[in-house]
Amino acid sequence: MTSKERAQVLIEALPYIRRFNQATIVVKYGGHAMVDETLKRNFALDIILMKYVGMNPVVVHGGGPQIGDFLHRLSIESAFVDGMRVTDRQTMDVVEMVLVGKVNKEIVALINHNGGSAVGLSGKDGGLISAKKMKYLKQRDQNSAPELIDMGMVGEITAVDTAVLWRLMESEFIPVIAPVGSGNQGETYNINADVVAGRLAAALNARKLILLTDTEGVLDPKGELISTLKMKEARELMGTGTIAGGMIPKVNCCLNALTDGVGKAHIIDGREGHAILLEIFTRGGVGTEIVH
Repeated sequence: MTSKERAQVLIEALPYIRRFNQATIVVKYGGHAMVDETLKRNFALDIILMKYVGMNPVVVHGGGPQIGDFLHRLSIESAFVDGMRVTDRQTMDVVEMVLVGKVNKEIVALINHNGGSAVGLSGKDGGLISAKKMKYLKQRDQNSAPELIDMGMVGEITAVDTAVLWRLMESEFIPVIAPVGSGNQGETYNINADVVAGRLAAALNARKLILLTDTEGVLDPKGELISTLKMKEARELMGTGTIAGGMIPKVNCCLNALTDGVGKAHIIDGREGHAILLEIFTRGGVGTEIVH
């Protein structure tokens, strides 16, 4: 790349730096980007740059593979229902230990080591996320009534208190959040990280919600990437089965966030280096943006 081309890259980023100055952007970090060492460092640098140019990034992370690996080492078997881990109390102890004590601190250390200032917390800190036991109804077939499945300590969010996040952001820290919440008796619940990211984005009045995935984004019936998708179009594609499988909860997460006031939602490929910067600072972006 020539010097002129480098300058052009910076010029192209300028209007986006101006547009999103002081904007809160919630990023759900997961998938291959949490495993590959180069992508991990790229992610940290992306988040740090966002902070340095005046944005307020908030990171929510997953950790399913890490939890599965630790459970395997402890010879604790896992059961799944529609992709969700059934979480008994023994499994919940491991989930909390891995998410809060290991994965969260590794991400915080990665950001701090590369020049940022991150603070790790879970939904239990500062009363950030209140939750209750999830009531999950599974439709076995069209001819029978839905069955109530006991998911154990899998939770659904009942309330969000963002005071602790605002305190951190006002002090120029980057919050990194593990997706567990607290029940009204002090019990701990395992909550889907996409759902946590969406609810926090709405509560923080975020300008953007970005979900890092292991896919290009939302694909059309021909298998080609859809760059921009309106909410109505997204619902139609789910109805026809074009959006299916694991993409459904991610799209629903985005739709709920948009309905609750988030500016835009993005599903992007975390396997691409610096995908977050490409989405925010370039005209074309990457992945799929879902808009009102």
